[in-house]
Parts: sequence; structure tokens; C-alpha cells
Amino acid sequence: MTRIAHILSWVLSPILIPTYAVFAALWLTPLAMLPAGARWNVVMMTCFVTCVLPGMAIMLLYWMKIISDPGLNNRTERLVPYVLTIVCYLACAWYLFSIHVPHWMWMFMVAGACTAVISCIVNIWWKISAHAAAMAGFTAMLFRIASDHMGIVPMWPYICGTVILCGALCTSRIILGRHTLWQVAAGSANGFIVVYLLTM
Repeated sequence: MTRIAHILSWVLSPILIPTYAVFAALWLTPLAMLPAGARWNVVMMTCFVTCVLPGMAIMLLYWMKIISDPGLNNRTERLVPYVLTIVCYLACAWYLFSIHVPHWMWMFMVAGACTAVISCIVNIWWKISAHAAAMAGFTAMLFRIASDHMGIVPMWPYICGTVILCGALCTSRIILGRHTLWQVAAGSANGFIVVYLLTM
């Protein structure tokens, strides 16, 4: 059980969720009409800016002994990595805006940055779950696509899948002793509400 919890925590890491979300947006909405090469370029750029760059920065901080754990499980060590991640999210939002994607798509990145800011502030006093916030934000984006009738395929199977994964991820964080039930619940509420409202 612990092994599965670790795998879910890494596969559904907050720095990977933006790539999954952009992939979903480009394949589940009318944007799927764009050439596959162009869509893959956007996915790869998103991955580089929101995953590779923050990942490298976190590993550098670890090697410099500024943080003690690449998983950022120590609440007091999260400020600098969070700020770097926020900057990367905003940089990705600017990139998506510059290539003229729909408003809701680049606003997803802005919402992700806002979610991270809230998590960063709350984290000063309490260890809110960034994993739960990211996965719930992804779920909120799919809800928004469905509610605005932008899906080119039935969206409910995908929404149900992300809801199940979000629950499994939150359970994993509790099993690993990284968060309490209230911390993952607060993270989920943070991610879902902010993304759903800002992508209107």
C-alpha cells in the first residue's frame, strides 16, 4: 500500500499536473483540430517550463542543502520552491497567451499560480496539501470544459477518472503521513475553487 502511495504521489506531483491539463485541453476540446505537431510542441514547452525547470531548481536547492527533502515534506522549507514554481506557472501562462490559446487555457496557469500563492501563505502556519490542490485544480478545469460545453467527447468519464485519482492521491498523502484529512481537504478546496472561478 505504501509503495502505491509513493508512486501516486510522484506520478501526480504538482509539477506534472499542468502538463497533463494542457494535454487534456488540446485533445478533448476543439483545439484537437490543430495539427498534432503543434499540439505536442505546446505540451512539451509546458512540461519544460512547469516541470523540468522547477524540478531542476528543487534538486539544486537539495544539493545546496537549502532543503532537506526533494519531496518538500518539511513545511518550513517550502517557501523558495513555491515561489519558483509560481514564477514558472506565470511564465507558462504568458507563453500560452502569446501563442493565442483560448482565455480559459492560459488562465488555468494563472489560477495554478494563485492556488500556489494561497498554499504558500497558509503554509506559514499550517501544512496544506499542494498535491491535492493541483489535482483538484485539474479536475476543476475538466468540469469547466464540460459546463461550458467545450468538450468534443463525453467529459464525464474523464471527470470521474480525475475525481477518483484525486481521492486516491489524497488517501496516499494521508497513508504516507504527509498530511491529515483536513489538510488534503483544504488543499482540494483551494485548487478546485480557484481554478473553476478563474477559468470562467
